[in-house]
Amino acid sequence: MGIDSSRTLKLTIAYNGTRLVGWQRQADGDSVQAALEDALARFEGAPLVVHGAGRTDAGVHALGQVASVRVTCVHDVETLLRALNAQLPDDVRVLHVEEVADGFHARFDARAKTYRYLIRNAPFVGPFERAFVWHVPQSLDVAAMQEAADSLVGTHDFAAFQSVGSVTSGTVRTLFSSRVALESGACVLSLAGPDGRSVPGALLVYEVRGDGFLRHMVRTIVGTLVEVGRGWRAPDSIAQVLGGGLRHGAGPTAPPQGLFLVGVDYD
Repeated sequence: MGIDSSRTLKLTIAYNGTRLVGWQRQADGDSVQAALEDALARFEGAPLVVHGAGRTDAGVHALGQVASVRVTCVHDVETLLRALNAQLPDDVRVLHVEEVADGFHARFDARAKTYRYLIRNAPFVGPFERAFVWHVPQSLDVAAMQEAADSLVGTHDFAAFQSVGSVTSGTVRTLFSSRVALESGACVLSLAGPDGRSVPGALLVYEVRGDGFLRHMVRTIVGTLVEVGRGWRAPDSIAQVLGGGLRHGAGPTAPPQGLFLVGVDYD
């Protein structure tokens, strides 16, 4: 009987999702999964499958996506880190590589994920950040949005906040935190007028941490919170949306470019 020389690697990855079709390999278009699998296959000498903690959609970004993969190549983790980044496209970067227990699985072992959504609440959005924010020029009531966000914390059936047509075996999820924060200035590159002062405009940051998320769940939550901020629905209407379980009861799906997978927690 031969000796099993395989090992499991845990990868932490950041990517700019602007031109990508998402995490999952697709028949057409560039995906994060395909880029990683193709790069690793050069060292492995055979095809392999990289499992991600979350399947981010087209246009969505990641600051700390996590993936796992079984390999037999003998390269040390530091060599793999340098070599992978030399092979990957510029908008995908591996931040860390480590050997972990053989049973580790990036998706099934995840205990919590944190997402962040950025909204530029200003008359216009700068050209350098438009790929990373949702531009909402209308005035928003941040206090009302936070009141609505608070009602999402806890264990609820989030069926009303998933994408239409999703086939999910269960729609109950637990949110540990749900927070709207108001920041001044730009999120990517500061814009300044001729007098050197920053262009007026606020950055709204919605950050949510939970044990799992349905497809488009965070983006639908954000779309609903923006309706609250505009005064189109009351903050306490969130409870009715959760209880109704119908997608049309919630707000629109916010655009993908404002969404970031911040990190994934494990035991």
